[in-house]
Amino acid sequence: MKLAFVIFKYFPYGGAQRDMLRIARDCAARGHEVRIYTGQWRGDPPGEGIEVVLLPVSGGLNHRRHRRLIDAITARLRADEPDLVVGFNRMPGLDVYYAADPCFIERAHAERGWLYRLTGRYRFFAACERAVMGREGSCHILLLTARERSIYQRWYHTPDGRFHVLLPNIPLDDFSGIDRSEARDAVRAEFGLPDSATVILMVGSAFVRKGLDRAIRAVAALPRSLRTDTWLLAVGEDRPNAMVALAQRLGVEDRLILTSGRSDVPRLMMGSDLLVHAARSELAGLVLIEAMTAGLPVLVTDVCGYAEHVAAAGAGLVLPSPFDQRQMDQALARMLASPQERAQWGEAGRRYTADIAARRSPTLEAELLEEIAREKRKGRGRD
Repeated sequence: MKLAFVIFKYFPYGGAQRDMLRIARDCAARGHEVRIYTGQWRGDPPGEGIEVVLLPVSGGLNHRRHRRLIDAITARLRADEPDLVVGFNRMPGLDVYYAADPCFIERAHAERGWLYRLTGRYRFFAACERAVMGREGSCHILLLTARERSIYQRWYHTPDGRFHVLLPNIPLDDFSGIDRSEARDAVRAEFGLPDSATVILMVGSAFVRKGLDRAIRAVAALPRSLRTDTWLLAVGEDRPNAMVALAQRLGVEDRLILTSGRSDVPRLMMGSDLLVHAARSELAGLVLIEAMTAGLPVLVTDVCGYAEHVAAAGAGLVLPSPFDQRQMDQALARMLASPQERAQWGEAGRRYTADIAARRSPTLEAELLEEIAREKRKGRGRD
């Protein structure tokens, strides 16, 4: 089959981007012809059997650029006539939408005033979401968490049969062959830390949304006995100036290590002591599943979709909403003060993800796309 994957922008460290490329490779390995249609590609070529169709647009406001890109992609898809169009951003004309972003209209009403809902930007993105989720449509929706279904149905009354809730993909291969003791030594050597250093890891671009400022404040609030041998290692693509300034103001700039996105996150996880993900919003949070797979205990806010897996596994502590910085400060101090509890949380997460991996097909999404494509063919009366 000819499969079209649509994503507005590709860069190597985004969660949706990584999922897209993983699924595309699975489909290509199963013998399908795969093309990725995008406005921007940063990183290595996708690999054998996958073609990248680059349709760059420039200038104007964000939503106008997106409109031009959608127009360009739509025209190219019309010419190429794929059997199935799989989108990782919302736009008209999709057969399948991989819901890597939260409901736009829900956030627009919960987080913005009524004036925003009069803007052209709101009207454009709301129309794109309606094209995917509308009750009369036919687009299938792949959900990362079940809670998003009720949110979409509250706004769009989308039929149950169009939703497919996915078990998280467990990246066992990413961690195979990494020795924990060697990784621990390597991380401390790379960043010039003492052998006894306790390393708190945070992974994610968009530092404010992911809660790096909250983590910095929690480190600053640690008792001196804990803070003296603790470092916060933040990995992500963002401008660091505000975070550095905050750390300086709180007197913990020497406890903060910032590094851009990198490909060896599994090694960093295996060499760290704790993952912190105090996000303000996060549809799922692939990094949480990765940490659990690595046996790394997790401190996370409950707004993250995959926090439910942390709680179910007993793989760390989940901070309730509304967020309270003092609660986070206390939770971090507790986790750092108890190596025995950290070991128990880490092992619980590792067992939990191993169990999911044993039950979940590693090519679940590719198999589901094949099934949807077959249904589409039947609907058109094709063999």
